[in-house]
This record gives sequence, structure tokens and C-alpha cells, in this order.
Amino acid sequence: MEFLTRFVDELRQVGIPVSMVEAIDAAQALEHVDVASRSMVKTALGATLVKSARNLPAFETAFEAYFSLLGPTPGSAEAAERLRSDLAAIGEGAGVGGAADLDALVEALFRALRDGDQGLAGAVSRQAVSRLAGIEPGRPVGGAYYLYRVLRSIDLAALEERLVGELAPGPGEFEHRLAQDEAQRRIEEFREAVRAEIHRRLVADRGPEAVARTMRRPLVEDLDLVSATRDDLAAIEALVHPLTRKLATRLARRRRLGRIGRLDVRRTVRRSLSTGGVPVDPRFRRPRSGRPDIVILADISGSVATFARFTMQVVFAMSAQFRRVRSFAFIDTIDEVTDFFGAGADFAEAMRRIGSEAGVVWLDGHSDYGNAFLTFRERFAESISPKTTVIVTGDARTNYHSPNVAALGDIAAGARALYWLNPEARRYWDTGDSVMGAYAAVCDEVHEVRNLRQLAGFVEQVALPVSRPVRRLG
Repeated sequence: MEFLTRFVDELRQVGIPVSMVEAIDAAQALEHVDVASRSMVKTALGATLVKSARNLPAFETAFEAYFSLLGPTPGSAEAAERLRSDLAAIGEGAGVGGAADLDALVEALFRALRDGDQGLAGAVSRQAVSRLAGIEPGRPVGGAYYLYRVLRSIDLAALEERLVGELAPGPGEFEHRLAQDEAQRRIEEFREAVRAEIHRRLVADRGPEAVARTMRRPLVEDLDLVSATRDDLAAIEALVHPLTRKLATRLARRRRLGRIGRLDVRRTVRRSLSTGGVPVDPRFRRPRSGRPDIVILADISGSVATFARFTMQVVFAMSAQFRRVRSFAFIDTIDEVTDFFGAGADFAEAMRRIGSEAGVVWLDGHSDYGNAFLTFRERFAESISPKTTVIVTGDARTNYHSPNVAALGDIAAGARALYWLNPEARRYWDTGDSVMGAYAAVCDEVHEVRNLRQLAGFVEQVALPVSRPVRRLG
């Protein structure tokens, strides 16, 4: 039970929500499965602890760290003995670690994959890790490094090419494609066996907690929007629509339930005097919240362009929660780009169009926040009213141009509230050409927003305003 508790804590560390009731359900489910079977344990825990498909990769990574020692090791004793015989028959003769040793090991792997001998392939995976990974006890290195060392030495691409030639039943293109798919499947099985063996040895050496920390995979909603890879951005893109739909539903419910307002204790107590102190007729304060106008000022230069894109995408996806949404993009000058984001717009394409069609470059194409704010004040002042919430997105790096804090201050003075969302880590604010501290002085709130979860939380906060916030550094 203690081990399961530690595993649940790891899931919570990576952001997977697991309640106490769900943890109890997991413990009860394990009473009905063979705990010596990794697949059965994984299925039982996944069914009770994971509520969303997007959380499965993080769950599987944590499971690999905590349960890699469960069940038999790859390659039985009989398969290991057959491997030793095969290596001797192939002609191992250069000593441990020599080129002939590696050639013999690769040849034994080829024969195992060709014949579909999973036991022998498992024994080869163990031998490959022992000889090629170079695992050093106690060294805090993740499994990816050791996996790279093993696979680089074996050259799986050449091995796959040989397998295709052996597995193809005929010269036709269709037969070749079938052989190629089968070869890729067998190669991938071997890769997974090597990875699992490396993790098993790391866990045996350093314990599951230490290994889990090096293997953690953040949830999609926690991926850094600025440094995300292409695959990460695709996963984030796929999550935006269902996330905003869920958020919009929750906001609509909160608005509906909040129409009667909060309980007015003073008026309720005064009203109860006529009934002997019994609050028969509770009184409520009339809610003052409404749907705000939103104006977005987004820096679309460099790496912060990705963050600006997702900010606009989330806001426009929830436009029904606001009275009106207008967007302005800038690099060293500013232009309105609201029309680029119509219904069904491809936001990646819209951002490319903005860069080529909108007037966002004035001089040299380097960020100039001061000139952008000054231009906005001069050209688009009518877009700001006491009902307007202004959202500025950017890293506040001015390339040593004048920050023109006064212009931003004038914008803030005319608006209901001004928020700044900075995708850069807080520890880098006010370093180099960053003037975040100067801008924070005239903002109502400044937030470090680096992932989709934080962005959605902020948008939810803005969509349900109560009163003008006190200026503070968020």
C-alpha cells in the first residue's frame, strides 16, 4: 500500500489529478488481479487512476519507473544460454567489447528478429545493454542517454534493411511493403525491450523515485508554449478546442448560478428581526459582473509569436463569453488584426498572414514596445473604454528602445483593467533589455503564463470580473 501511495504521489507531481477515492479504488482493483503480471497491474491502475486519454503518456512513463522490476526479466535462462552458444558459433574472438564481439551480437540479433524468436531477442537486449550502454551506478543520467548509446552501436537502419530482404515473400511492391511493416514492428519491439531493460537497471540502482524524476513527461496543458517542439505544438493545438469548450461550459454555469448574487448578511439579519431572528427571507446582493470588452495587444516577434497565437486562439474560441474581442499585433509598430481571426480561421495561417499583410513593421522589424504603445494610443484610442479589459502579451524585451511607459499608462487609465501575460520565466524579468518591472507599475496584474493550463485559468478569471483589481504583481 505504501508503494502504491508513492506511485499516486508521482502521478500528482506530473499533474494527473488523482483523488483519495480513486487511490482506494486502485488498491481494491489490485486485489483482483495477478500482481506478478505487469500488464494486468498496468490495466488495473490505468482504469482506476487515469480519467483522460491525454494523461496516458505521463501515466505510462511513471508506471515504467515504479513497476519496471515487476515480472520476469526479458530473455529466459534458456534463451541466454542459446545466445551464448550462438555467439560462440558465429565466431566471437576479439574479447569483450571488441569489434568482433559487436558484429557477433548484431548477427545474433538479426537471426532472432528474422525468426521471430522473442526469447532470444530479449536475451540479446540484456546483453546489448550490458556491453554497450555503459551504465554507471549512481550516476543521475536519464535512460534516453543510455538508449542512444546502445542503438547507435547496433545501427538499426542497416538491420531493418537486411530484415526486409529476408522477410519479403516475393519481388512485388506489395510484398515489399508488408515485409517493411513487419520489419519495423520487430525492430520497434527490440527498441522497447532495450529501453525497458535500461529502466529496470536504473530503478534497481537508484530507486523508482529518482528515476521517475528524470523521466517525467509533462501533460500537454503544462508544455512550455515558447520552447515547445513541433510535435508538442500539434498536441497543444489538438487540446485547445476541447479545453476551451469545457471552460466555456463551466463559465456559463457559473454565470447562471451567480445571477442571484451573494448572500447579503446584513440585510438578511435585519429582515429576520420581524420573524424572531429566523432568516426566512434571505437577501442577496445584486451581482455587478458583466461580459467585458477584450482588447489584445500581442507581440508577434520571434519566439513569443507562438504564445501570442495560442492566446488569441483561446480568447477567440471563448468569444461568446465576452461582449466584444479586438486584436492588435505589433513588432515595432502596431496594427489591428481582428479580421484575420474570423469563424473557423486557421490560426497558424492567420499568424503567417499577419506577418506579411498587417502593418506590424515600421523600421527594422525588431521589437519596440514603446513605439507600439505610442502608435496604439494615437490611432486606436477609441477602442478603449471603462468597460474594456486590455491584455498585453509579450516578454517586455524592448531591444533597448525607449519603453514609453507613459503611453501604456494612458492605455491603462482609460481601461477597466490592464493585464500583462509574460511567457518568459520570472527569473529572467528585468535582465538584459527586459523592462517588465517598469511596465508592471502601470498594469493591474502581471502574470507569468508559460503553458495552456495557466492561459486557460487566466482567461476564466477575466471572463468573470467582479470589480477592478488592485494593481499588483501576479
